[in-house]
Amino acid sequence: MTAPTLPREVSRAFDAFPAPISKRLLQVRALIFATAAAQEEVGRLSETLKWGEPAYLTDETGSGSTIRLGRIKESEHAAILFNCKTTLIDTFRERFADQFEYRQTRALLLPVSGALLKRPLSVCLSLALTYHLDRRARKAR
Repeated sequence: MTAPTLPREVSRAFDAFPAPISKRLLQVRALIFATAAAQEEVGRLSETLKWGEPAYLTDETGSGSTIRLGRIKESEHAAILFNCKTTLIDTFRERFADQFEYRQTRALLLPVSGALLKRPLSVCLSLALTYHLDRRARKAR
């Protein structure tokens, strides 16, 4: 599945990033949609702006936690931002300590050049897109 056409306001947000960051984040956007499409329980994603940055929500099913794309001040990296009240970044650190750089409990940082680490990144995105399903399953046990 290819990513849907960019909504106008989201397109403007991507255009506002420096070109290398925008290019990397558009690659991540495509991976978010591909990862969501591969998981029936995620449903259709909503693409909107949160704090002026592209954000991806599982409004249809409530299966996941919001994924936001942006950058961190004083960094030349592209950033994938997650709700800091989740355990997502801790989980990513456990599984992929050497593949990515992280900021506190809210961001996974990606260099803007070189190959995108699609396989580990899609695992991280999948965990975010199903975060609430996983939590509900653990509570039900």
